[in-house]
Amino acid sequence: MSAVLLVPGSWHGAWCWKAVIDRLAATGVDARAIDLPSNDGASGLADDAAAVRAALAAIGEPAVVVGHSYGGIAISEGAAEAAGLVYLCAFMLDEGESLLDAMRHELPDWIELDPEATSHLATRTEDVLYADCPPDVAVAASARLTRQSVAAIGTPQSAAAWKTVPSTYVVCEQDRAVPPPAQAAMSARAGTVHRLPASHSPFFSRPDEVAEIVHAAL
Repeated sequence: MSAVLLVPGSWHGAWCWKAVIDRLAATGVDARAIDLPSNDGASGLADDAAAVRAALAAIGEPAVVVGHSYGGIAISEGAAEAAGLVYLCAFMLDEGESLLDAMRHELPDWIELDPEATSHLATRTEDVLYADCPPDVAVAASARLTRQSVAAIGTPQSAAAWKTVPSTYVVCEQDRAVPPPAQAAMSARAGTVHRLPASHSPFFSRPDEVAEIVHAAL
């Protein structure tokens, strides 16, 4: 295999994977990233899963699919045809579970709902999402974040691709967004587990290590 599909989490886009793509491409890997429709503030989980399936079909060969944070839900729902799955400090949930269920329907205080409660946006991002990133990287990334639909995080999964596709989980031990103990619990579902001394965005702070883990999955 020499193909990888990279899926962002809430608020982010394909742009967040650039450093990882550059490293994979330098070794001959066909690495591609997608935007998730729900990060337009309106679309839902079904749209995200469809985007994952379409991107896999476009690659046209067996591919490893990497999901970050909420992206883990999108790949569980839409990547049943993948050759392998990598959950990067991601939600690795079962059928019938939603991200809101995993959070016990209590959003942390750094997630801001819009007045109509149809979308949400991260705040305090330099501390919560990018704690170990260079300051200029954190500022630039924060400026590019978009609102994600509440529907995406409230819809239960109807599939769990990790049950049939080989999976890897990457626990980020300094994560301030998804607690490391919660990540460790979810990682019990994976066939392989790695740990990084990173916060929530290792594609910025540790792209070399992320690329190495993806290579191992390939």
